[in-house]
Amino acid sequence: MVKKKISKNIRGLKHQARRHSIKEGIFASAKDAFGDRFIAPFAIAINASNSLVAMLTSIGGLLGPLSQVFSSRLIEKHSRKKIILTAILFRLLMWLALIMLAVLFYKGIWTTALPLMLLIFFAFYTIFVGVCNPAWFSWIGDIVDAKFRGRWFSKRNLIMGFVGGIFAVIGSLFLDYFKKNNWLMFGFIILFTLAFIFRLMSWFTFKKQYEPKIKLKKGYYFSFWDFLKKAPKNNFGKFTIFRAFLSFTCTISGALLAVYLLRYLKFDYLIYMIIIVVGGIFSFFVIELWGKFADKYGNYKVLSLTTVIIPIVPILWVLHPSPIYLILVPSLVSGISWVGFNLAASNFIYDNVHKQKRGLAISYHSMLCGIGVFLGAGLSALLIKYLKSTFIEPIIMIFIISAIARMIIVFWWIPKLKEIQKTQKFKGSKSIKKLLAKEGKHTLLQELHQMTSMGKYLH
Repeated sequence: MVKKKISKNIRGLKHQARRHSIKEGIFASAKDAFGDRFIAPFAIAINASNSLVAMLTSIGGLLGPLSQVFSSRLIEKHSRKKIILTAILFRLLMWLALIMLAVLFYKGIWTTALPLMLLIFFAFYTIFVGVCNPAWFSWIGDIVDAKFRGRWFSKRNLIMGFVGGIFAVIGSLFLDYFKKNNWLMFGFIILFTLAFIFRLMSWFTFKKQYEPKIKLKKGYYFSFWDFLKKAPKNNFGKFTIFRAFLSFTCTISGALLAVYLLRYLKFDYLIYMIIIVVGGIFSFFVIELWGKFADKYGNYKVLSLTTVIIPIVPILWVLHPSPIYLILVPSLVSGISWVGFNLAASNFIYDNVHKQKRGLAISYHSMLCGIGVFLGAGLSALLIKYLKSTFIEPIIMIFIISAIARMIIVFWWIPKLKEIQKTQKFKGSKSIKKLLAKEGKHTLLQELHQMTSMGKYLH
């Protein structure tokens, strides 16, 4: 009787924790919309070189995962909540630093040194983002049951994407207004201030969230070197190597997307941000479908389907410079494919790693992916600086190189992975039609009503 009462109480605490996680995700999305999404445009606005803009991605790709490897051991001595709360406080300082850089640029002080200072501040910011990740990944895995993990994460991501997309467009409108009135730096100051405020609200929400106790048994630890040696022989290791190579190939073009849209095509901030976020808006219509598809047919099947599409995305970006085309074609394809891939990738890790080893596993996974990002962005920075071509623009050539490299990686590695969960047999178009027919019962108006009421998404 006592055990049943304790079990019921824990279920209630986990339910409440999932509700807090949704709220925290909303605040984090608002922070991303007003802050993270505008770091590359801010770098361009303070006259950072194309190579330095690419290096922002490179530095982030390396230092974040390195800090994850360090922070994964913190779980042994400190609660996951304490780790996250402390790291967020340091991340808050970064927004104050960016506000200071905007003020200095407006005043004409140290203008030539400001891009390098931005790179340094962003490096520290990335380190503390990395410190959070293993603890958060382990924590969230303990409050979300495996049987509805795909659906719950799809709901959470849907809400976060909706909030982030709306705020990002509002932020770009705001920034364009200030730019037309020659107050661009004031626009960035206000946006980064809002990012600071929303991250602070996220911190307070984390403080209220229930954290299940985690008991780490002896022998749970394995070194990065042990992981590397065993990686080619197990499913999770192969998946990690695949993600690392895919990160490398994707970052070759991804590190220069802001440069391509803002400098090469000369779009204003509104058009730029609409193009960037519209993929997330498109994903609203499919993210829940991807989640239910993954729960029914397996995460590997989602990975297989989405990675057929991902390699063609860089080609789509450079086929036509029309904003309408960029909004409706590459953003649509990218949004639908990446939202499914990212959802399945996260769940694939949960499926393949014991909960006691998740903190370590995600840190090593992120480390290899980060090395891929670092090398990809570094190659991107070198190519944009030194690549010469008489028949095609160098930046377009870089996007083509990225597409070809993605194709090679996908077709080599995807067949080497396998699904370990028991799932229903996938019957191609018949299964898709059946799932779509079932989902057709839910109208868009019903989904929007559920989002506003929040009820369904907080279970």
